[in-house]
Amino acid sequence: MAELLVIHGVNLSLLGEREKEIYGRSTLDEIDRQINSLADELGISVEIFQSNYEGAIVDRIIRSSGETRAIIINPGAFTHYSYAIRDCISGVAIPAIEVHISNIYARETFRHESVIAPVCIGQISGLGPDSYYLAVRMARKLIEK
Repeated sequence: MAELLVIHGVNLSLLGEREKEIYGRSTLDEIDRQINSLADELGISVEIFQSNYEGAIVDRIIRSSGETRAIIINPGAFTHYSYAIRDCISGVAIPAIEVHISNIYARETFRHESVIAPVCIGQISGLGPDSYYLAVRMARKLIEK
């Protein structure tokens, strides 16, 4: 099992195609390659998982318990209503960082609330794919502790 688990939630497989003015032109594969490269550079093992299904994300988090040392999660739209993902993150007690490519607080009002953030150690949003890369650097610090 990897030290770091990166989870991409619903619709993130459409990056590079979907609403480029909001999410940019980088594809999920490009972001994943950069995450892997940065993790190698920092000396940490990483597993990357994407699903459009809430239950699959919950199952993946549960399977990481006791083996993964940090989680980075971009829940996508699940950010705003998935108490199942929230409770799972809280239940496994693995430090988690929530990330978003767009600034969710500069968008529609319904996007301003995250039910996931209160059970994470922090949230990084609005910096494009760099939100992920900053989170990987922070995750390394968590793993070293």
